[in-house]
Order: sequence, then C-alpha cells, then structure tokens
Amino acid sequence: MAGGKERVAVAGLARLAAWIFFVWGALAVGKGLWDCFGGQPETNFFSPTPWTFISRAQWLRYAGFELAYGLACVGVGLSVWTVSRRLPVWIERATSDF
Repeated sequence: MAGGKERVAVAGLARLAAWIFFVWGALAVGKGLWDCFGGQPETNFFSPTPWTFISRAQWLRYAGFELAYGLACVGVGLSVWTVSRRLPVWIERATSDF
C-alpha cells in the first residue's frame, strides 16, 4: 500500500509506559518497605542462627536500594505522564512497506 496513511497513538504509548513504570515502581517500593521493616533474608530460614550469613546492615542497605529504585521508577513514570500531556493524541504518517 504505497502512499497510504496510518494513525498512530502517540500519547497513549507514552501513558502506557508511564503506567508500567508506576506499577513496577509501586511493587519495588512495597518490597523495599517490607524488607526494611518486616522482612528478612531467606538465609535466615536455613541457617542455625539468624543473621549469620547476611548482616542486618547489609540487609538494610539492600532494602534501601530496593526502596530507592522503586521511588525512581515512580518518578520516571510521573515524568513520562507529565510529558505525555504535551504530546498529540494521534499522528498520521505514511505506511511503511514492512
């Protein structure tokens, strides 16, 4: 179809990406909060005495990384959502041959 046009949803693609970042970030934040305040490493279940293989400081550093990573994903999602408001809803472009 040479010379044809197709409509592409531009803002919708950006909003989809924003939602993916929101959901993934919320999951990571939840896991990070759980690890900070209620969780423990799996090695504690299999070792004779808890906190032998992984110290509490190492575990809190890991949980803090998870929390920061999740907040960063939520921030990227918010940024993409803000930018998507400025994008056109649809654009028309020439169809490609492949």
